[in-house]
Amino acid sequence: MRRIVSVWLIDWPVTVWVRSAGPGTPDPFAADAGPLALILRTARGAILHALNPAARVVNLSRGQTQADALAMIPRLACHPADPAADLRALEALAVWGERWSPAVTVDPSDGGLEGLFLDLTGATHLFGGEDRAIARIEQRLAEAGIRARAAMAPSPGAAWALARYGTATRIATDADVREALAPLPVESLRITDAALKQTKRFGLRRIGDLYPMPRAGLARRFRDGAGVGLVRRLDQAVGAANEALIPTRAPPRYRGWEAYADPLTDTAGIEARLPGLAESLARSMEEDGQGARALTLTAFRVDGRTSAVSVRMGRALRDVSIWMRLFRETGIERIDPGFGIDALMLTADLTEPVVALQVVMGEEQQTRHAEGLAALIDRLSARLGEGAVRVADPFGSWLPERAERWRPALAKPPPKEEGAGDPQRARPLMLLDPPEPVETTADLPDGTPAQFTWRRVLRKVTRADGPERLSPEWWRPRPDGRLSRTRDYYRIEDDQGLRYWLFREGLYGSEYTGAKDERAPSWWMHGIFP
Repeated sequence: MRRIVSVWLIDWPVTVWVRSAGPGTPDPFAADAGPLALILRTARGAILHALNPAARVVNLSRGQTQADALAMIPRLACHPADPAADLRALEALAVWGERWSPAVTVDPSDGGLEGLFLDLTGATHLFGGEDRAIARIEQRLAEAGIRARAAMAPSPGAAWALARYGTATRIATDADVREALAPLPVESLRITDAALKQTKRFGLRRIGDLYPMPRAGLARRFRDGAGVGLVRRLDQAVGAANEALIPTRAPPRYRGWEAYADPLTDTAGIEARLPGLAESLARSMEEDGQGARALTLTAFRVDGRTSAVSVRMGRALRDVSIWMRLFRETGIERIDPGFGIDALMLTADLTEPVVALQVVMGEEQQTRHAEGLAALIDRLSARLGEGAVRVADPFGSWLPERAERWRPALAKPPPKEEGAGDPQRARPLMLLDPPEPVETTADLPDGTPAQFTWRRVLRKVTRADGPERLSPEWWRPRPDGRLSRTRDYYRIEDDQGLRYWLFREGLYGSEYTGAKDERAPSWWMHGIFP
């Protein structure tokens, strides 16, 4: 049976405003507080976006114009509303709500963004039963300074209605959900204002009044399609139609969780409990043959906020010692404990199968080198940042200066392109970017140079190999705007035993005929062999 909890955050925009206003701000929820309203600028003028209890007592209502409200209550305290800040705070609270469920959804039906949905299907026994789960959620929110009311039902619509309008009961099952909803007003179905006006005109004031009416006839009685929306909401509430919930964050497949009776107040306490979380997570991943490439440690604070730190790895691992080292390199001290942390959660955000490597006899050194390089990349990325360590990938281009692309070392490598990284072509370890001009002396215009001058030093050629001809990429413009020409590359060794990679750009005859407006073929130094 599906168990959905709807949490109604009473006067949430006002709560967010109080938190952002800072210390010294009068409590708008106190018994002696004066009326207060948050004002939203709209096309039809300034309206009341949110109210405190004192403002509702004097018959002010949400959506009322500010001018009318001030005419009624001249002493009304008005402050600007910030729906974007309300949404950010609500999404942050949804992350904090993952202490109860990995699937937490911001309620999309509340125009004022005042609700959350938690999917507790199959997990209510972890909190001592459904009654205690509801009570614990309300208690923890109250301790964080958030006024809330929660209800549980087999559908989001029923839970929403019971949280806001339920009195006798706030827990419903498949067997009694219709009975629990029957006495509630029709506005608890989350219908539009047009549908609500028409239901009241027809004398349909309670959800139970809709039960005996035929669905087809009920949908036809309302104008502008309002009846179809009413029937759909009724079916969703009683469980006759499904209503999908999209969590604010995708639920992690693997996570470790610990709650503490005494809140943690410093980094040492977090670091002391992290190995236990990591071992629990590693065991669950080992059962499925999985390893983590990205981990996030989330601290749940007693004030309703969260603080997190993440690490990434170049290959899938489930070695707890390596995880711990990477968290220390990244900085566990980046987690702000605030007034205390009462729960920690370690999640595997990116997982891959861990495949055992078969070491070929005689290649043990290469295998250890690859593992050591991967560990070094992980540590440097944790210390310097994910984008600070980069590696080169082969790219499909005949021109050497375009034959690679750089990416963050921890990012997934792109698929290899055709013609990229041909191992049959000898290339120097160091390329000059851009190539540097050289002056040559050759026996023939198209022949190998007998000597060349580079960086003001004359070098005599003793051995040469080539040419390796590379055709121009005419579809890709050069950075300097010139037309690309054919290149002939030579591997050259001088009388000092140094080896170079030179190329001649341009061909005599086909690309250069001796005209005044043509560029003669030129020689360039492009790389140095070890």
